[in-house]
Amino acid sequence: MKYLKLLLLFLFVQVSAQQGGMWIPSLLKGMNEDEMKNLGMKITAEQIYSINKSSIKDGVPQFDKKCTAEVISDKGLILTNHHCGYDAIQNHSTVEHDYLADGFWAYKMEDELLNKGMVVSFVVRIDDVTSKVLAGVAAIESEVDKQKKIQENIATLTKTLPKESWEENVIKTFYNGNQYLLFVTETFKDIRLVGAPPSSIGKFADVTDNWVWPRHTGDFSLFRIYADKNNRPAEYSPQNVPYKPKYYFPISIKGLKENDFTMVLGYPGTTHEYLPSFAVEQIVNTSNPAKIEIRDTTLKVLNEFMRKDKAIKIQYASKNQTIANAWKKWQGEIKGLKKSNAVGAKQNFEKQFQKKVIEAGKEAEYGNLIPDFEKNYTQIKDFSLARDYFNEIVVTNAEILSVAYKLYQLEQLYNTKGEQAFNDRRTNLINGWGEFYSEFNPKVNQEVFKQLLDIYSKKYPKQFLPSSLENANAENIANEVFTKSQLVSYDKVKELLTGDSKTVLEKLNNDEGYKVGKTIIDAHIKNVAPKYDEINLRNTAAQRTYMKGILELFPKNRNFPDANSTLRVTYGKIKGYKPSDAVFYEPFSYLDGVIEKYIPGDYEFDAPKKLIDLYNAKDYGVYGVNGKMPLDFIATNHTTGGNSGSPALDADGNLIGLNFDRVWEGTMSDIYYSPEICRNIMVDIRYVLFIIDKFAGADNLIKELKIIAPGKKK
Repeated sequence: MKYLKLLLLFLFVQVSAQQGGMWIPSLLKGMNEDEMKNLGMKITAEQIYSINKSSIKDGVPQFDKKCTAEVISDKGLILTNHHCGYDAIQNHSTVEHDYLADGFWAYKMEDELLNKGMVVSFVVRIDDVTSKVLAGVAAIESEVDKQKKIQENIATLTKTLPKESWEENVIKTFYNGNQYLLFVTETFKDIRLVGAPPSSIGKFADVTDNWVWPRHTGDFSLFRIYADKNNRPAEYSPQNVPYKPKYYFPISIKGLKENDFTMVLGYPGTTHEYLPSFAVEQIVNTSNPAKIEIRDTTLKVLNEFMRKDKAIKIQYASKNQTIANAWKKWQGEIKGLKKSNAVGAKQNFEKQFQKKVIEAGKEAEYGNLIPDFEKNYTQIKDFSLARDYFNEIVVTNAEILSVAYKLYQLEQLYNTKGEQAFNDRRTNLINGWGEFYSEFNPKVNQEVFKQLLDIYSKKYPKQFLPSSLENANAENIANEVFTKSQLVSYDKVKELLTGDSKTVLEKLNNDEGYKVGKTIIDAHIKNVAPKYDEINLRNTAAQRTYMKGILELFPKNRNFPDANSTLRVTYGKIKGYKPSDAVFYEPFSYLDGVIEKYIPGDYEFDAPKKLIDLYNAKDYGVYGVNGKMPLDFIATNHTTGGNSGSPALDADGNLIGLNFDRVWEGTMSDIYYSPEICRNIMVDIRYVLFIIDKFAGADNLIKELKIIAPGKKK
């Protein structure tokens, strides 16, 4: 019996250790492929990534530079999240034709809607170019000069490495500067909206349930890629034709069960898995709480206005979603990091690291790293906090200050590079601000500005605060700015920027909004930025050496590179989890949950009558199981922002869902992954098809798909 317990413990540790990580698809052969096979995968690494023949990576593009999509038909139809397509859906919506509220479906191709500026990019191949990028770097002593040389090498290689004329070279750093990979990509620019469910399906309970399990959100939308007659990327033209993909996904509706193998491919944005304990402690106790307070204040203002005014609700819908997403994520991150004792775990690893350093006789190279981290993070704390307040309030959430910040940069550009650079930037700003101001409401922003300025004057570290903000009356300043400043409307800003550079700068420096912004920005740029950059550069160098040491001293560890918006593979199993004492979550949710949460007319919990009718009739077609309609599910795949819309695949590589979220406690996986509590959340592909087929009646789309039903082979 004792032997059996030990064996079961060993097996559990082995399986747990095989989950987590964001792996480079071109480097799966070996350890990763073995792990995936042990977890149940039935395909090969070559089927996932190949440069000689069609493979899964050819069906997984980056969507609009921020999300992931998957190709699901031989006519260039792609599937991504509703929240990834949200900007496009919002831009096509009006009070008269509200596609956010009512949904949109193109029942024939000529009805598909063009999305100006939207792009979809595929990876053609991945090559290691580390030695080329680091050529001539080792002999340089200064960290600033090292980085300059690396950037020069990258710029040269990007231009000179071979590619087709329509392709692009992109070089990215891995393992904190210890490895560099070239991604050859092709980017399509004619992308059209094909279908989106109403927000009452695509965003059901989005604010309350965001980052929470169980979810009941049908978070999907459909687009189509168009190409020229040669099947190559092209700007929009009526002559363009649907893209013929190198690979598109078969869709399985065979069903799912707990412990099934799952794999997710996508473009995860940013993770920091190898931060030292001192950095994580600051995130938990200082940085995240400050940012949460700012966004909490902003959201309360936005939601109050949005609930009262439908036009404002449409205008601020996408912005509200973006702000809320990070706000709730940071709260879950704190919760998960504390629950998993991430700081303690990292402290223990640092002790092991020091021990390995001594055993290997590497004190000269690695011996001072941990003490240096402690010193640097102590010194940077106030500067880092000031930077958080500045970025969250000035750059991001107080919109009028974000305008002032861009104008401040315009003035500095004139001072450093002269008239021509000024004119070029001014033109770009004017052209780019049309969309910005279409989502700008002065009444809303005045209230946001007032409340955030009050926080800034009271919480920004006093030693860096401009004297004009000490004991400031935020309400009086807000009234003055929004009464007198020309930054409050697009037409007035264009008027402000009319004239030669000297005239424009004179007008700018007399504008009430710009004057307030410039005072804040000047103080931060002079008092905070240089010292923050100096200490952060030391940390960057130390982090690179620390990563090198980890790779060298712990070669058998599963050392995956941090996410950096490049194509990755993560794998695991469908599995429930225990978030707290006496609570266990099953891994599947059903349409029943929508009905349980349904509140007629509610901002978040309303549901379409037709969906309720289908539920009452149990009219689920071939997509239901035992009288129930599967909706979402969770697994142990290691995902983050950028994985939104990623394909969830089964052991055979069939599409079974698409990723859209993580559980609240598991958002700490950006810093510390734990297979016990980290779970990604996916829409079951059967629910997607049910909505397209039974709810929308878009039979034209269903006919495009390769659907594998129970009893059928791929």
